Amino acid sequence: MNALHAGQRILVVDDDPRLIRLVREVLTAAGYGVLTSTSGEQAIETLAVEQPDLVLLDIMLKGVDGYDVCRRAREFSDVPVIMLTAKVTETDMLAGFDAGADDYVTKPFSSKELLARVSAVLKRSQKTARQPGETRIVCGDLTIDLARRRVSIGGTEVYLTATEYNLLYQLATHFNQVLLHEQLLTEVWGPEFRGDVEYLRSYVHYLRKKLERDPANPEMIVNIQGVGYMLTSPEPD
Repeated sequence: MNALHAGQRILVVDDDPRLIRLVREVLTAAGYGVLTSTSGEQAIETLAVEQPDLVLLDIMLKGVDGYDVCRRAREFSDVPVIMLTAKVTETDMLAGFDAGADDYVTKPFSSKELLARVSAVLKRSQKTARQPGETRIVCGDLTIDLARRRVSIGGTEVYLTATEYNLLYQLATHFNQVLLHEQLLTEVWGPEFRGDVEYLRSYVHYLRKKLERDPANPEMIVNIQGVGYMLTSPEPD
């Protein structure tokens, strides 16, 4: 048995027994422990009791759908969640991020892709913020508490997924510097994602919705056309 991921358990939530069987085989072969649920209600109970390391969550569940499961899970858990979806529209993807998902995998997917996404999300969720002599970063109304990995706007805490936090952290620790698309993708997602600019653009879009006063006219996370992004302090009113 592959001992590389021994001790890490993944909850697979899907109402298709064939997909559950397939995913279980792939994850077990890679050394992960696997829990399964076939409904949203059962998934929430299993998550609360078993406290897995990651959740693979189908969106199109009967009854309580994947979005609702994720929202309810976020009331008591920071477990990373990867949505499984047959849809690839930006609206669906942003709905998943809004519910608290960390990533998504589009059906049908290969075993290699699934394992790469699982490994990348687990690594991101376990990253510890480096603290180069400071415990807070302040950018206008934005405050990042590096010690507790918490973010607030105007004193109000804002929930970020592990991926969103790591993206913001990269921008914040290079304050007023342009970070290339390839740099951000490599640092946050890994070198295998360095060319996926649309993926980065989607995450930045949603991060702005959580942090900017006017997401359509961003003042903090600035786009340098065709080059990258920069975190800058907005001008005071």
